[in-house]
Amino acid sequence: MDARTQIEDGVFLAEVRDFLARELTPELQEAGRQTTHTYSEFHAARAWQRKLHRRGWVAPVWPVAHGGAGWTARQRLLFEHECARWDAPILFAGGIRTIGPLLIAAGSPAQRERYLPRILAGDDYWCQGFSETQAGSDLAALQLAARRDGDAYVLNGSKIWTTGAHDANRMFALVRTAQKPKRQDGITFLLIDMDTPGITVKPIISLAGDHEVNQVFFDDARIPVTQRVGDEDEGWATAKLLMRFARSSNTTSGLVRRALNNAQRAIAKFAPGDEDIRMRKAQLECEITGLEALEIRLLTGGGEVTEVTSSLLKTLATELHQRVSELGLETVGLAGQPMTHGSGTGELAMRKYLNTRAATIYSGTNETHRNLMGGALLGRL
Repeated sequence: MDARTQIEDGVFLAEVRDFLARELTPELQEAGRQTTHTYSEFHAARAWQRKLHRRGWVAPVWPVAHGGAGWTARQRLLFEHECARWDAPILFAGGIRTIGPLLIAAGSPAQRERYLPRILAGDDYWCQGFSETQAGSDLAALQLAARRDGDAYVLNGSKIWTTGAHDANRMFALVRTAQKPKRQDGITFLLIDMDTPGITVKPIISLAGDHEVNQVFFDDARIPVTQRVGDEDEGWATAKLLMRFARSSNTTSGLVRRALNNAQRAIAKFAPGDEDIRMRKAQLECEITGLEALEIRLLTGGGEVTEVTSSLLKTLATELHQRVSELGLETVGLAGQPMTHGSGTGELAMRKYLNTRAATIYSGTNETHRNLMGGALLGRL
């Protein structure tokens, strides 16, 4: 790193730390520390988002013209790492990180005008309606039926493992508008208001005792055709674009760094003198530093984040995340066993471990991503 970059980083970090010192209340920091799944307690996440929005920092990856922060990739990573160090809440960020960038890239002017300001302000929260009981990593097998009826699609079927559907007021979803020989054809991408008549959300309680995911049922739910992104039957290409955003941001080095902070608190309480635990923690810290360096290299190299690079980041980060949570659980030992949904260090380590088991499955299994990366490498030989 040259002297100029060091000076620029120092100025930027001083500004970020001043903001965090002023705006992060003890209650918000505690909510950040208590987070064991993909977003913090909803009211804390919303309060933190609104503080970031007032400062103009809620959407680091968005262009300034659409309300984004206008930061470089390096600044984005520095900000995320600093938020992890300060235990800031994790945002309910389906709107900020996925559907917002997609609408900027592929939405209609009317869709951008309607939704982007509401996403930034925290007035709209978006869940993702992709998986079905028979369509997980094999997403092209989805069958949620969308029959065209005049100026609307009539939806019947269900989605499952829908993160945050009980907190969200919007959903972006893939639906089946036609049966065609190639399963990726005949799929359409829709924007759905969750208060539409005919939509029912039923909770799924995780092994950790958390209510994060749901099954969502559609019974003759009418969605206006104007809520379609892209062309009818061509939603697979839209979804692939969206998943590039999602896979490169759903597990980041900042999130893994948060998990290591929690593991460190567990070590300090339960195993302060255990040299084996301390050595494993040091090794994991080196791996996180390596992941951070890879993020900087891939995201600041001036090139586009491709399907392959997003798969690489997703695979490395989620597996490292799991190893960190395993260390936390092994450190607390039997103290992590009681499943009372409490806030003690041991119980948090158990819940973190259990919830992180899904990290290598969501957004496509890591086996699927390895196949994709392998295919790309073989294609270059």
